[in-house]
Amino acid sequence: MSEGDFRRSTLMPAASRFEAPNRRAVLRGAASFAAMGAAFGLVSGLPLKALAQQGSNQGPATRSLPANIPALKGTRILLLGTLGGPGVDMRRAETGSVVLVDGTPYLIDCGYGTVRDLVACGLGYTKISTAFFSHLHNDHTLDLPALLSLQWTSNKTSATNIYGPYGTEAMVKGALEFFEGDVGIRVADEGRTIDPKTHFLGHDLKATSKPAEVFKDDKVMVSSIENAHFPDRSKAHMRYRSLAYRFDTKTRSIVFSGDTAYTDNLVALAKGADVLVSEIMSDAIYDQMEKLNKAAAARGNPNNIWRHVAETHSRPEDVGRTARLAGVKTVVLNHLLPGGTKEGQLNFPVSTFIDGVRKEFDGEVIVGNDLMVI
Repeated sequence: MSEGDFRRSTLMPAASRFEAPNRRAVLRGAASFAAMGAAFGLVSGLPLKALAQQGSNQGPATRSLPANIPALKGTRILLLGTLGGPGVDMRRAETGSVVLVDGTPYLIDCGYGTVRDLVACGLGYTKISTAFFSHLHNDHTLDLPALLSLQWTSNKTSATNIYGPYGTEAMVKGALEFFEGDVGIRVADEGRTIDPKTHFLGHDLKATSKPAEVFKDDKVMVSSIENAHFPDRSKAHMRYRSLAYRFDTKTRSIVFSGDTAYTDNLVALAKGADVLVSEIMSDAIYDQMEKLNKAAAARGNPNNIWRHVAETHSRPEDVGRTARLAGVKTVVLNHLLPGGTKEGQLNFPVSTFIDGVRKEFDGEVIVGNDLMVI
């Protein structure tokens, strides 16, 4: 198939994981997000009956799964999970993406559902040897222990290197401790000889104010920069940081914003890129978070979850402004806030995102969906 055959295509509806193949016409829902009581959480989504205005103002083409994802040539983006925020949705996965370069996958984030979707798209989890984390919030990291453990029990003999901001090396060590008992049992009972500590390696990257090369092989060069997901008041009390990444290959340049508010750093990283994969928060969610933040601050809690959400995510015009100033060709919206489904229908029009982005950016805009190839 040609590259055009895969543009904006949805690979597999979520319903096919749980139901007979003849139900594959059911499409995935958009990200579930709600603020309730003393915290916010995710509402389990129902299968969508329709998803209008997807992609560049067109409904998504529902296609069957390509026979061999690793055989695809060129540089592709695989959106594994596009769900914004921590929680569990029965139909959708948290943030996880792959840059696929002539069949070689590079994983970006590994939220809950990522491993399942690596299998669902036909790529599988043993082919992942290089992964990058934008930051260490659990909706971006929860499937890491599962990924490494399953790679080990599948007898993956090559190393897996994991890169990310401060704390990534410790996170990988913690994942290894999580399945240390399983390793001990299988070494004694099954005669396994591979030591996970020599095969799964974490690497802490510096958070820089200018684009910095952090990885390079024969297929891709990866650069990173600090984004604006953590405010200065928080960074003063912790070493943790948040990163955006740029992947430059022979045929394409792709930038992943990570979770972030508007920042000139991201503009600098994305200059002239073909694709900006950006998180997005609707104006309605921003207004709701600001209202809840002010109420919490009045009760004596100025540093609350709602303030964090409002201050450290990108509104539609922020995304459009970034794309315009950077001169990118295409925007792919990911880590969607909100979403929510009710009786199988979206609670909001996709134009909630697109119209705001288009106030600043006149290029192609694609609203991401789980298991989409771009």
